[in-house]
Amino acid sequence: MRAALLALPLLLMPVLAHAQSQPAPNRAQESRRAELDSLFEGLKAAPDDAVAHMMEGRIRTLWVEQASPATVLLLRRGARNLAARTHDEALEDFDAAIVLSPQSAEAWHQRAQAYAALGDQAAAARDLQEALRLEPRHFGALLTLSMLQEEAGDARAALRSMEAALALHPRLRGGDARLRELRRKAEGDAT
Repeated sequence: MRAALLALPLLLMPVLAHAQSQPAPNRAQESRRAELDSLFEGLKAAPDDAVAHMMEGRIRTLWVEQASPATVLLLRRGARNLAARTHDEALEDFDAAIVLSPQSAEAWHQRAQAYAALGDQAAAARDLQEALRLEPRHFGALLTLSMLQEEAGDARAALRSMEAALALHPRLRGGDARLRELRRKAEGDAT
């Protein structure tokens, strides 16, 4: 019996080592995830556009803040470069952001937008796929995907992506009008 008790720590060492090697989510991450869950539920029941847009803004802020502080700076600079139509510089910023924070769905989404602006739809689609793998509720990535699919001439896929975005965020700015237009393109003028 005594030998078994002495051997117990040796048997537990691999289990403890594995547990220590797995990073536990910290309190801030858990809090952010809980707030995101609450905000997504709130989006579906938002009483008006103003409340929905306020929730959307907070969701977008949380997505950006999930990354490291250096990544946040790169994302903001990349967004400014994208708005200024300096797409190559934006792409460099987003590349660096992804290297620093590969788990940031927003970094992948923003780089997809830069690739799309540069005309590289295949790279944009790959980045959107990764953004949606990391955050399946990323309505911005779904909207961007819908636009890429429409540009590629696949109105049905664009419609499905738009419907998925609106299921997450029913009051998405311009969403209803875009949905009607995509339905018209996908299903014909009868709708």
